[in-house]
This record gives sequence, C-alpha cells and structure tokens, in this order.
Amino acid sequence: MQCEICYSELNENALSCSNCGAPVPHAIEGFDNSLKIQSLLYNLVIENFSTKPIVVRNLKALLMDYLADYRAECRLLIYTINAGVLQNMFVEEDRNIAIMRARSFLINECFISDKAVEFVLACLTYMLKWEFTPLKGDNKPVAVQTADPVQENQPKIHKTVNIDSLVLRPIDALKYKLMKNIVINKEYTKIEAFAFDKFTSMKSIKLPLTLVAIEEYAFSGCKHLRSVELPPSLRIIRHGAFDQCSELESIKIPHGVLEIEDNTFLGCLSLSMADIPPTVTSIGVQAFSNCEKLSLVYIPDSVKFIDENAFVFCPNLTVKCYENSYAHKYCLTHNINCKTVSMGMDLYNSLIF
Repeated sequence: MQCEICYSELNENALSCSNCGAPVPHAIEGFDNSLKIQSLLYNLVIENFSTKPIVVRNLKALLMDYLADYRAECRLLIYTINAGVLQNMFVEEDRNIAIMRARSFLINECFISDKAVEFVLACLTYMLKWEFTPLKGDNKPVAVQTADPVQENQPKIHKTVNIDSLVLRPIDALKYKLMKNIVINKEYTKIEAFAFDKFTSMKSIKLPLTLVAIEEYAFSGCKHLRSVELPPSLRIIRHGAFDQCSELESIKIPHGVLEIEDNTFLGCLSLSMADIPPTVTSIGVQAFSNCEKLSLVYIPDSVKFIDENAFVFCPNLTVKCYENSYAHKYCLTHNINCKTVSMGMDLYNSLIF
C-alpha cells in the first residue's frame, strides 16, 4: 500500500507515513471496500474543501456522488453524520478524546455494531487527516495523553497505549492486603476485576500515572477506603468499580473518562461530592444510588443520558449543571434539587451557592 500524498510504501502497522507524516488508511474487517472508500473520501475533501472549512450539509450531498457505488456504506456514514458525530469531533480540541467520545456515542447511543463503528471512525479520521488506531478483538489500544508532571508547561506527548500491557491482577494485589495507605509505583495500565475486592484495611490509595482502565468491582467492598487518587491517564472505569466503599468521601473523575457505568459508586454512604468532567456522556443504572451524604454533583453538558435510578436514595443531593441541559431537564423530571449556570460560564468554579 502506498501513501496518497507522497506515494511512499507504507509499513503494515504504521499510523502515519514515515516520509511525509500523512495518516494511513485502515482495512476494517467486514467492510471489504473500506480502503477504497477512505481513498474516495480523501479525494472528496481535497477536491471540495482544500481551501475552506468542511460544511456538513455540503459534505452529505457530495457523499451521495462520491460513494454512488457503495450505497450501504454511504447510508451508514450519513446516518452517523446526521447524529452529530462529525460536528462533535470538530469542536473537541484533543483528537484522541474526540475519537474516544465518538466511539462511545456510536456504540451506546446509535447502537451501531463494533465493526461498523471502527469503519465509520476510520473513514472520518482519514478524511480529516487524523491518525487513528482501530480496536481489534481483545487487544484494545486506548489513546491517552501522557506528560511528565514536573514539566507541565512542555507540550504533551500523544501516544497509543495497550491497556493490557501491564495488568495488576488479584494475585499482584495480595501484597497490599494489610496496608492502610497504598502507593502503587509500578507502571500498571489496567487493574483487573476484583483485584482489591474487600481490602478492608485500605484507607487511601494512589494509583500510577500510567493507569488507563479500572475493571469491574476492582475496589468493591473496601469499606474503609476514604481517599483515592485517580490519575489523569485514566479513561475507563467499569461497573461497580467502587461499589460499597462506604467511607469514600469524594471523587474527582479524570478528564477523558467517557461514561460512569452501572453501580460504579453504589452504596458509597460517605460520598459527599462528585466532580464529573466534560468528557462523560452517560451515567448508568444506580451509579450513585444510596449515597446518603451526596450533596453536590457537577454534571456537564456533555452528559446526554442519565438512568432514572442513577441517584435514588440520595436525599441531600444538589446537582450543579447548565441551564436547559440534559442534566437540568433530568433534575426537573426527577425532582432533584439543582443549581444552574448559563452556557459559556465555568460550571466548576462559578459561585452560585
């Protein structure tokens, strides 16, 4: 396969051309014409939007012409564009996060199959000249930003991390079983399911800056856990991860996490405040149920789904959100006290209490 820009030969697993830096197309399983369609989309942009911004309305019309021989794929792309995926990718400054949010939205809100999602993302990113790594089976690379915390003013380095490159398993966690204040220095990328389940001695834990995923029920039943430092590299928190952590007092979810899954903080009786970043799009079933002391939750405009039981048995809850947002309407429907700020204001720092 050759680069469309400089016609250099491309390495099989390359994300971009080693000669000119242009992104490479990706063959997607189940879509035999994926490479051809990506090439056509590249030509569409070069011929029509090389000197002006992409106008979505015009793009959809042009797709019908350029992909006339690929009607099924064309309908799929137009469907996703109509759902707002491309527009949302435009406004997100971080391309890695834009792709992750688009993937989550297509799967959870548009109910598109995993392979179809990868096809859509391969097409849209190649059209936009963005680097893209499709997910393949269980070996799922997650794009994260890494930066040396001592060098905060230096440009951030983007790299693709395989979340399974170094997994902390239950057997690895055993050495921390009787510790109260845990600091994990080893560069783990994932904490396996139930790894710290019912570690009742634990009072605090500091997780490594390389961590990408916390699997289901990883810290469930840690009833004396009061403080947990979630690193900025974190992107995935699976269901029930902190279920029944009854002394956990507050939680700041890192920017880049896409959803709060079912039962994530169920029964965290002492939890008083939760800070949800503007990358989260959904809050699942009983995510904060039975958090008796929960008094303040920040819910950004990015959240487009909240399960009806997400905040049951939270008698002291006040939600801080944007006026007329999904969260605002949710609070009105479910009789939850809320304080709103106008769109454009800083949700997290505005003084309205």
